Amino acid sequence: MNTFTTYVAQFKEVLDKLPMARLKELAEQLHQTRLAGKQVFVIGNGGSASTASHLACDLNKNTVVAGLPRFRVLALTDNMAVFSATGNDLGYDNVFAEQLANFVEPGDMLIAISASGNSPNILKAVGLAQQNSAMTVGWSGFDGGKLAQSVDLSIVVPSHQSEQIEDIHLMLAHMVTTAERQTAYQAYLAKPVEAVVVTPSPANSYTAQPVSQPGLPV
Repeated sequence: MNTFTTYVAQFKEVLDKLPMARLKELAEQLHQTRLAGKQVFVIGNGGSASTASHLACDLNKNTVVAGLPRFRVLALTDNMAVFSATGNDLGYDNVFAEQLANFVEPGDMLIAISASGNSPNILKAVGLAQQNSAMTVGWSGFDGGKLAQSVDLSIVVPSHQSEQIEDIHLMLAHMVTTAERQTAYQAYLAKPVEAVVVTPSPANSYTAQPVSQPGLPV
């Protein structure tokens, strides 16, 4: 097999070994966090940082349904002024924990993404979250690293190839978002139906608009 077919074949094998029961548990915990109006923080370095931003975007936008609290998700990878100031002044190990210290409250959730599971700044943020009675979730690969042993809920991608671990972490983000949207929409369908809401338009006329539509993917 060439490089591409080998990559795909290995990828399929890893997918078949994903811990689906733990993913289901994460989806259930996320839904409860949403209903309680608590915050979700997401962190990661490098490719995992972009996955953190992507997950925050999708959960915030693509799960909105009328009658349910919206997700309150912050990716602590996104404010580069704070990120770089903290790294410069206090060291890179503190770039997530220092931001988290400003916001975290009991009942919040931290999702920490690290392929190796051994990034010091990730582990430090997990420790701070736990000190503040927040639930901690780890997404890692390889053998899970220290992260898998530190968090309340660990999801380890069973691969020793960084690229495939990062591929699947992004898939997890989409899988979780899909699950949260479906759960929210089912709750919406179970509520009494209000057909329209009448709202004023800029031209002094009135336009009937649907009460709710589930968020559509970006």
